[in-house]
Amino acid sequence: MAAAEKTQRYEAFVSDVLQRDLRRVQEQRDAVFEQQAQVLQLRSALARLQEAAAPLRTQVDLGCNFFVTAEVPDPQRVFVALGYGFYAELTLPEALRHLERRSRLLQRLSDSLTRDGAKIRAHIRLVLEGLRELQGLQDPPATSEP
Repeated sequence: MAAAEKTQRYEAFVSDVLQRDLRRVQEQRDAVFEQQAQVLQLRSALARLQEAAAPLRTQVDLGCNFFVTAEVPDPQRVFVALGYGFYAELTLPEALRHLERRSRLLQRLSDSLTRDGAKIRAHIRLVLEGLRELQGLQDPPATSEP
């Protein structure tokens, strides 16, 4: 097999497979980061709600930006979405513990996706170094980072 043909196959592998996988992992990691932000925001709101002893007054969106005022006389229980359409009625301390566990799970997931992205970038670099060797090019000058 000619060197030019091998080069084309490796370049296609980098662009078609590795770059696509890297984008997919980064998109998944970004989605996890968004979920982490939502959990953090919800934890903050529940902590404020736990501190307030008075009835809760809020506005509820009925759809099409039509809001009505609602009053919750005892806001000590909340419904938490567990996933797959299931909800659980929890007290505020239970909901905060649930969100803490969910936050730890999301952190482990984001760490795993970050490691996967680093592995894919390392594979891309390895293939590009192989291409450089196959084409007989010299190594690029080393750049010193400040």
